[in-house]
Amino acid sequence: MEQDDPAEALTELRERRLGALELLQVAAGSGLVAYAVWALLLQPGFRRVPLWLQVPYVGASARQVEHVLSLLRGRPGKMVDLGSGDGRIVLAAHKCGLRPAVGYELNPWLVGLAWLHAWRAGCVGNVSYRRENLWKVSLRDCHNVSVFLAPSVLPLLEDKLQAELPAGARVVSGRFPLPTWQPVAVLGEGLDRVWAYDVHSGGPAGQAVPGPSSASVPGAPNSQVG
Repeated sequence: MEQDDPAEALTELRERRLGALELLQVAAGSGLVAYAVWALLLQPGFRRVPLWLQVPYVGASARQVEHVLSLLRGRPGKMVDLGSGDGRIVLAAHKCGLRPAVGYELNPWLVGLAWLHAWRAGCVGNVSYRRENLWKVSLRDCHNVSVFLAPSVLPLLEDKLQAELPAGARVVSGRFPLPTWQPVAVLGEGLDRVWAYDVHSGGPAGQAVPGPSSASVPGAPNSQVG
């Protein structure tokens, strides 16, 4: 019996259409890979958060980071990123003079990645990444806040920000605006758009409330509303 030519066999394999069973195997394999990524990178942090408060990680783009810094640059006080992911916003904030810069993230893999980025940038001793639930973190000493969260949790976030942020604080929300607050500035287009909100004292016991709408922001001459 003659042996098959390896080249002919490879050509036949490439040209042969996948049957239903093979397609099912490919789909199952792809699903397994996706689940492995979820289990290793995303799920560890979610186990400690109620299902309805879970927000999947999507890293901020370079343009989004640039817009956040444009609306916070030059402001005094502590800067925090709620749901800091791989730490890119915290690291960039420190480099542009926002100090101290702190990131809160539940996922241990992402916290480790953030520290790796800080080490490569020579900033390990200058930034802070904490594996903590952002819903349990006190914001009473935070004057600059960045958030990139899903729309479903933003109403609850508004309540937390109003109750805890000091007067004069600024919140920058990326991708999605806060549902009831009026922004003082909007920068960027599409998914790169970010909204800035200023907090003023008022209400009972000095409760924080969002400031009035404005088309200009000090320190961000390129900002625009709409």
